[in-house]
Amino acid sequence: MKYVSNVLFWISNGLLVPVIVGLLYFFVNSILLLGIFFNQYLTHSKQTKLLKKTLDSLRADDMEKLKVEAGKLPQSNFTGFLHNIIEAPSKAYSNRLLADYEVRADAELGKYKLLTKFGPILGLMGTLIPMGPALAGLATGDVASMAYNMQIAFATTVVGLFVGAIGYVLLQIKQRWFVAELADLEFIADLKEQNTSNTTDK
Repeated sequence: MKYVSNVLFWISNGLLVPVIVGLLYFFVNSILLLGIFFNQYLTHSKQTKLLKKTLDSLRADDMEKLKVEAGKLPQSNFTGFLHNIIEAPSKAYSNRLLADYEVRADAELGKYKLLTKFGPILGLMGTLIPMGPALAGLATGDVASMAYNMQIAFATTVVGLFVGAIGYVLLQIKQRWFVAELADLEFIADLKEQNTSNTTDK
């Protein structure tokens, strides 16, 4: 039994360096995503303000007006899909574009979900792994070793929670954005189909 526990102890200690490297990677990633998000926030705010006025008064026969207004919007993933839906030759093609948008949105949200889950997980691992050597140092009277390991434990906890918090906040905001944008795209696709049907009937 002692041999098995020693093996587990060695494995646990061997994971400390990969855990710290992983935490540093996710920490840097979260900072980069914060910077990207700030730029996206400015673009999204401008885009929402311009598009809301147009959609509030949009009718089925105003597709040309929408096309002109869409050209004034800042370049983004959403505006690319908006232009494609306006130019879509059929309802089936519009549905495919909407499905593609959902897939891309889910892929982007995956980055924030990864931060939300792996930040706290690695933080907890980084907390528990040094506790063994810290307790061993306490038992042998090696206060310096205990203090060093406790320092690592607390630092990894803080970094892991920070990464998870950044991921969670960005995830909630981006989810609301994607839901609103998808609703706008579906509304435009339905209006375009209605306009096509009216033209056909005439």
